[in-house]
Amino acid sequence: MLNRRDLLLNGSAAALLPVVAAFGEPAKPSSAVEAKAMNALFDTFVQEQLQRSPETATSLGLDKDELAELKSRLSDVSLAATAKEKIDNARRIERLKAIDRAALSGLDAANYDTVMFTLAVEDEGDRGFNYGGGGSGAPYILSQLTGSYQSIPDFLDTEHAIESAADAESYMARLNAFATMMDQELEQVRHDVENGVVPPDFVIDKTLVQMNAFLDTPADKATIVKSIGRRAREKGLSGDYEAKAAAIYTGKVLPALARQAAYLKELRPMAGHDAGVARLPKGSDYYRVSLKKYTTSGLSPDEIHQAGLDLVESLSAELDPLLKAQGLNDKSVGTRLSIMASDPKYLYENTDAAKVKMIADLNAKVAVVLAKLPGYFDILPKSKVEIRRVPKNIEAGAPGGYYQPGSLDGARPGAYYINLRDTAELPSWGLSTLTYHESIPGHHLQISLSNETTGLPLIRKILFFSGYGEGWALYAEQLAIEMGMYDSDPLGRIGQLQAALFRAVRLVVDSGMHAKGWSREKTVAYYVDTLGEKETAAVTEIERYCVWPGQACSYMLGKLTWLKARDRARQALGPKFDLRAFHHAGLLSGALPLAVLDQVIDQYVERAK
Repeated sequence: MLNRRDLLLNGSAAALLPVVAAFGEPAKPSSAVEAKAMNALFDTFVQEQLQRSPETATSLGLDKDELAELKSRLSDVSLAATAKEKIDNARRIERLKAIDRAALSGLDAANYDTVMFTLAVEDEGDRGFNYGGGGSGAPYILSQLTGSYQSIPDFLDTEHAIESAADAESYMARLNAFATMMDQELEQVRHDVENGVVPPDFVIDKTLVQMNAFLDTPADKATIVKSIGRRAREKGLSGDYEAKAAAIYTGKVLPALARQAAYLKELRPMAGHDAGVARLPKGSDYYRVSLKKYTTSGLSPDEIHQAGLDLVESLSAELDPLLKAQGLNDKSVGTRLSIMASDPKYLYENTDAAKVKMIADLNAKVAVVLAKLPGYFDILPKSKVEIRRVPKNIEAGAPGGYYQPGSLDGARPGAYYINLRDTAELPSWGLSTLTYHESIPGHHLQISLSNETTGLPLIRKILFFSGYGEGWALYAEQLAIEMGMYDSDPLGRIGQLQAALFRAVRLVVDSGMHAKGWSREKTVAYYVDTLGEKETAAVTEIERYCVWPGQACSYMLGKLTWLKARDRARQALGPKFDLRAFHHAGLLSGALPLAVLDQVIDQYVERAK
């Protein structure tokens, strides 16, 4: 197990075996002086990030020893802190430019390009837009998917470890800080409203549903109160922490959230119904930068829209004969998928007992695919993955499934969350693909390998690129076919293709809303007609794309990049191509912008020759 010093002092790629194996020995090694200076700068950037975001330190398991004081804090999200961060980010770019990029090669060059891309796209958003807390990709401080009310309770319950009285006291400090954070967010919202940024009416409505569910939860039922009491008792800690937490919850947390909810209610009559960001100040530019941030590609909205339409056509054609084989011969592909999705024989009962059984069935799928991994990967993650239900208080606006990484030291496992608000939204034939995407060989395998790889600077383990990570998870869905996971599961194969069609539809509807003026209703109708999903699920997805413009496009564009890179490597290497070596090169290099991933794979091919 690496300690914090090991993580922060990782040097250039030539020092440690796993990443060297991925890259080979560069034809022209990096300048030792420049590589050392760059990695020292990266260490400084990480320290600044941890101080700026104590939650990151906790998520990584680094809030101990000399960083223990971070465990008592949450991020400062005030207007003043946001303004300072914009200045600091611009200065980081200048500090990194002082490193001679031409003197770097191999992983050192990839590290430089990756960090520079991250800083530059953030700076473009900071300079261009004065709302959303800076940057791009999330224009509304408070929504059904953004805001501390939505994230901090689960963070405290699942990521803030309780081992000692000091940990419990830190928890109490963070409960107080939670109330402060909500007031800072309200300050940001007021600022944005003054600058012409108001969420759509349906976003405010969904946000208020979730906030009211939170506000209606008494202290003795609240997760953030019960969590500290239960875990303190389990560790034998003296003191009535549950009573102390209840006092903070009722005296500070709920009043702060009530202030947010009250302001959103005041704001509701001002809200329009337009779904896209084009109506916001510099909205078209905001969408363009958001696409760059999430997809890490330079494709235009028009190119993305057309790519989506083309993929919808080809994937629908591929689904047609498989649906006919199930006796579904008439009507559109979407209608036939809808018939399958509503067939009771493919649905779990919407009861707690059936939901427990569903999670057990998903664990069984993970066990099967785990046994097959050695044939496709030469290094496997040590970290385990747990399957959990999305917390009930946020399930109304949460997506169907998502992944939460474990800690760097493996003490806290990764978690695949599945939304069980209504099992009618989750036909059994679609669950295999969702599980492969979120756990193995998808997000859990990719993120765990990155976390466990020696030789990557810590800053590279913190960064996540949706184009790379979500693209890998979609590639993993495709890989499951090659691993034989659908050989005796034709319904699961339909689910896999429906999932691919879903991601193609995302290209169409995201660009449709934000660049072509599509209404929420038009977007929902296209989604339902093409995919055959229930309108309730469609609404959740479409409203997600409203508050995270561009993010939905990263999945399919990333998958296509992974597949094209593999085809390019296979063609160049012929009989020398080794799928396990390809995966090794792409995964052990850490998360990358897609253009840098292409460079990494091209270098791997040259070494393999």
